Amino acid sequence: MPWFIGFFGLTLGPALVSLYLSFTDYNLLQPPSYVGMANYSRIAFGDDKFISSMRVTLFYVVCSVPLKLIFALLVALLLNRGIRGLPVYRAIFYLPSLLGSSVAIAILWRQIFDSDGVINTLLWQFGIEGPSWISNPDYSLYTLVILAVWQFGSPMIIFLAGLRQIPTDMYEAASLDGASKMRMFFKITLPLLTPVIFFNGVVQTIDAFKAFTPAYVISSGTGGPIDSTLFYTLYLYQEAFGYFRMGYAAALAWILVIIIALFTAFSFLTSRYWVHYDD
Repeated sequence: MPWFIGFFGLTLGPALVSLYLSFTDYNLLQPPSYVGMANYSRIAFGDDKFISSMRVTLFYVVCSVPLKLIFALLVALLLNRGIRGLPVYRAIFYLPSLLGSSVAIAILWRQIFDSDGVINTLLWQFGIEGPSWISNPDYSLYTLVILAVWQFGSPMIIFLAGLRQIPTDMYEAASLDGASKMRMFFKITLPLLTPVIFFNGVVQTIDAFKAFTPAYVISSGTGGPIDSTLFYTLYLYQEAFGYFRMGYAAALAWILVIIIALFTAFSFLTSRYWVHYDD
C-alpha cells in the first residue's frame, strides 16, 4: 500500500496532471485555461529555441554517451585483470557518478574551466594562452561533455560485473588456437558483453537527455553563450519558472517523454540484430 500511494500520488498523478496542463495556458497564478493543441503547434512551427535546445542536447548525447561507455569499458578491462586493492579502485572510480550531477561539482567544474581557472593556469606554465572555455561558444559545450565522461563510474561497475560473467575457458580455448588478445576481445569479449553494452547505452542515453544541473550552474541558468549550452531541460525550466509558462513547459516535457520513448523503442527493436544472449 505505501508503494501504491507513492506511485499514484507522486508519479502517475502528477504525470497525468502535467499532460492536462500541456493543453492549457497556465502561469501558476491564475487557473489554467484550455487552449487545445496551441502549445504543441508553437513547438512544432514557431519556436526557434526549441530547435536550438534540441540541437545542443542531441550533440551532447551523441558525444558524451559513446565516450563515457568507451572509457568505462577500458577502465573495467583494466580492473578485470585481478589487480590488488580492487574494491578501493572501484569505490574511487564510482565516486564521480555519485557526485557528478551535484551543484558543488558543477561549480568546481566552472572554476576549473574559467578564463583564469586551473586549466588555463597549467597551460600558461607552458607559455600557452588558453581560451575562455566557458564563455566561448566554440568550447563551452565540450566542457560539459568532459564532465559527463568523467562520471563513468556507474557503467564501469556494470561492465566489470559483465566481464566477470564471461567463462574463462573460452579464452583458454582461443589461446590454445593461437588467437591474439585483440582477436579474443572482438570475437569473445564484445559479443558476450553486448547485453551489458545495450543496457548501459539505453540508461546513459536517457540520463544524457535529462541532464540539467551542469548546464544550469555553468551558464548561470541562461544557457549561454549564444545558447551553446541551452540543454532541452534547461529551456524547459526557463519556460516554467522563468517566464511562468507552465502549460507550455508541460508540453515541452511531454515532447521529451516521446523522444526518449521513441529512442528506447528503437533500441529494443534493433537489439535483436546485435545483442547476443546465452540462448
